[in-house]
Amino acid sequence: MISRVVYVNGQFLPEEAATVSIFDRGFLMADAVYEVSAVVDGKLVDNDGHLRRLERSLGELAMPLPLPLAELVAVEERLIAENHLREGVVYMQVTRGSADRDFVYDPAMRPTLVLFTQEKAIIDVPAAQKGLRVMAYPDIRWGRRDIKTTQLLAQSLAKMAAKAAGFDDAWMVAPDGFVTEGSSNNVWMIKDNTLTTRPATHDILNGITRQALFTLLQDCGLVLDERPFTIEEAKAADEALMSAAGSFVLPVVEIDGVKIGDGKPGKFTRALREGYIARLRG
Repeated sequence: MISRVVYVNGQFLPEEAATVSIFDRGFLMADAVYEVSAVVDGKLVDNDGHLRRLERSLGELAMPLPLPLAELVAVEERLIAENHLREGVVYMQVTRGSADRDFVYDPAMRPTLVLFTQEKAIIDVPAAQKGLRVMAYPDIRWGRRDIKTTQLLAQSLAKMAAKAAGFDDAWMVAPDGFVTEGSSNNVWMIKDNTLTTRPATHDILNGITRQALFTLLQDCGLVLDERPFTIEEAKAADEALMSAAGSFVLPVVEIDGVKIGDGKPGKFTRALREGYIARLRG
């Protein structure tokens, strides 16, 4: 098996040689933020948006940017080249740094920076043709979902519960009964040519793919309604879908055993996915 080249704190290394301290606060306390940028045809997709969001997340947690943005891009591009990545993702994580375990930290500590690539299919995936089956699951995450932290246990539990129940994914529902997000994606419904998604507040992560889809609505014949919606509303929708950097746009054809529309990927969802892929390949 050929080893990947990864990046850790200024060094490009074989993955077997890459290490992070056991005292790293990302490991001990999930005191870290991350970004995932898609790669298609060997090129980064919407990377500027991911870097802007990285800056915002770091700022919200009073962490310094470990490298200038141009140097971060250079690291990403070198990893893509050295790993001969044509389609997949680049994962980037910044932690507050390493120090003996304590709830109090030194604001001047040096951050840890890790990047690696993952090869995966994004364009030609079965889910785009057959759609996803999802289930509702309680949203038990912390209140600042707008910061892309590595605190992902609740999302992992939601996805595992869905898999155990025979579903593909979970849509998380807040105590007030409104849908927040999928386990690792933004969620949408379409009814009467209106695309509805939750507004970008502290309740959700403002997805980069989510933002890009807004630019495609007019060409697809859709109008936008940013508001919370319930699982019952979504079940009664004409179409439902999810969006994420590592999968773009995928149709949701069933929620809690209830078929959405005719139970097949809808025309608007297909148009959004095709429009997004055409845009990135421009």
